[in-house]
Amino acid sequence: MDFGVVLQTDPPATRVVELTRRAEELGFTHCYTFDSHVLWQEPFVIYGAMLAATETMTIGPMVTNPGTRDWTVIASLFATLNDMYGERTVCGIGRGDSAMRVIGHPPCNLATLEESIGVIKGLAEGREVDYNGTRQSLPWRTGGTLPVWMAAYGPKALALCGRVADGYILQLADPQIAEWTIGAVRRAAAEAGRDPDGLTICVVAPAYVGDNLAHQRDQVRWFGGMVGNHVADLVGRYGADGSAVPQALTDYIEARGGYDYAEHGRAGNVHTDFVPDEVIDRFCILGDEAAHIARLEELRELGVDQFAIYLMHDQQDETLDAYGQGVIPALS
Repeated sequence: MDFGVVLQTDPPATRVVELTRRAEELGFTHCYTFDSHVLWQEPFVIYGAMLAATETMTIGPMVTNPGTRDWTVIASLFATLNDMYGERTVCGIGRGDSAMRVIGHPPCNLATLEESIGVIKGLAEGREVDYNGTRQSLPWRTGGTLPVWMAAYGPKALALCGRVADGYILQLADPQIAEWTIGAVRRAAAEAGRDPDGLTICVVAPAYVGDNLAHQRDQVRWFGGMVGNHVADLVGRYGADGSAVPQALTDYIEARGGYDYAEHGRAGNVHTDFVPDEVIDRFCILGDEAAHIARLEELRELGVDQFAIYLMHDQQDETLDAYGQGVIPALS
């Protein structure tokens, strides 16, 4: 199992770069950032510094979207970074939550997402693509690779991921939900004539190593609210009876009220008080090192290739160290 870490591009950017460098030293192979350019600093500017400060670390967004940048710009950004630093990027992509809603737009639809994946990947890998009624290529880019991993929760998005993406991103660490979603992605891949085992499966969730479980829960309760934004969309589309989306994913949002994106992804978010401890314990990985190892072994048995930590709490360095010194060696 590989390990990654997800950061927010809060200033100073030097802190983001230092955490990336430290993560590589501790055995992490991937480092990602949020991509919400109003709430945080522009990540693609910082990616160059992250890549320059490391030797083998793979860098990318967790996740970008097709709505806030032209697709040819996204492709050129990745292709430029890869040409400069040796094919060390990955494109995590989804419909867009905070990045789109903060600027007054709804998330992109799945048809737009599907088309954008083909354009971004094709251009970034040096091929010619159809775009906006024209034929386009990057004349300075020949060959190369850009894995595109798609974030998804609902049935239609999971099916799309299996058909077109190189990997699947599940943003929570609940084994029950992981089994359902990974199975859906792999079935869709097989039905499309693809190798279902060829997709990279990446689970992303907050992880906090320590003994004070009540404090840990409060520090990562924001995550239940973030996931709740996506689940609320699913409930609006499919209902909450469990026929299309597992009730393990939908039940907890019954008490959800408003959501303030100014507190998005931040410890102490007061708009996530509705998230119960039971959901935090399922969606996140908390407790001592042994508890982390046990959950990760369970996820690995389900076919998870990588676990990436949302590192938005008050013990960032301590959790990185605990993973590098104990958890990663136990699962390598």
